[in-house]
Amino acid sequence: MIGAQDRLQEKQPQDVRIVPLGDTAIVVQWGDAITSETHQRVRQLTAFLEDRPFAGLIEYVPAFTTVTVYYDALTLIDKHAGLVAPENRDFPFAIAEALLSDIVNQLVTTSDRPARIVEIPVCYGGEFGPDLEAVAAFAGKSAEEVIAIHTSAYYLVYMLGFAPGFAYLGGMSGQIATPRRETPRLSIPAGSVGIAGGQTGVYPIETPGGWQLIGKTPIPLFLPGQTPPTRLQAGDIVRFRRISRTEYDRWKEPAR
Repeated sequence: MIGAQDRLQEKQPQDVRIVPLGDTAIVVQWGDAITSETHQRVRQLTAFLEDRPFAGLIEYVPAFTTVTVYYDALTLIDKHAGLVAPENRDFPFAIAEALLSDIVNQLVTTSDRPARIVEIPVCYGGEFGPDLEAVAAFAGKSAEEVIAIHTSAYYLVYMLGFAPGFAYLGGMSGQIATPRRETPRLSIPAGSVGIAGGQTGVYPIETPGGWQLIGKTPIPLFLPGQTPPTRLQAGDIVRFRRISRTEYDRWKEPAR
């Protein structure tokens, strides 16, 4: 499928698995550990499918260690049956497996796209961060120290899930890791920035939740009128930047 001039070949890890998911989907999995190498391979495959979708591809969904690929079975049989032995040409999974095996076996590190850095402004504490003091107390630090640690890191977007536009971030310092609240809130405003265990993230829509809230961003993360409808994508690098309440209010003012 891909010429040598397009990319070099590299042997994939032995723990890569390609397994069926129902009648019209297939899962490519690289082990079960969340690592930067595994994330890179997830990004490589999704970038390839985005740039060079095969006939019959409906959708792909990246996760921590997997990419699930949804396909149209009849189109696979019609367009790609020649990839498999004659006795397998009526089996869409066999065709999809052959397609994806060929792609996966040719992915290399050098094909990875450069990460996009996205800055998210956050107003910390007060009404926007009602749990900031609790996080500080649990961590044995001041609120200012928690904010400084939270804004000093680079966070990798591993995947989106839970709610539209919700990014699972890696890279938060263990110094401010704090358990979830014992009693979840019934409603958390969109834009709220929280901590739960060793994770941090931003609620893109109003939803119930049990994370410790330390601040709020004025910018929307779920953008239903745009394509793609989310500000963050897997592979992005996030930086949180502290802003004042005045800056927050100015950001939220409607355009005139």
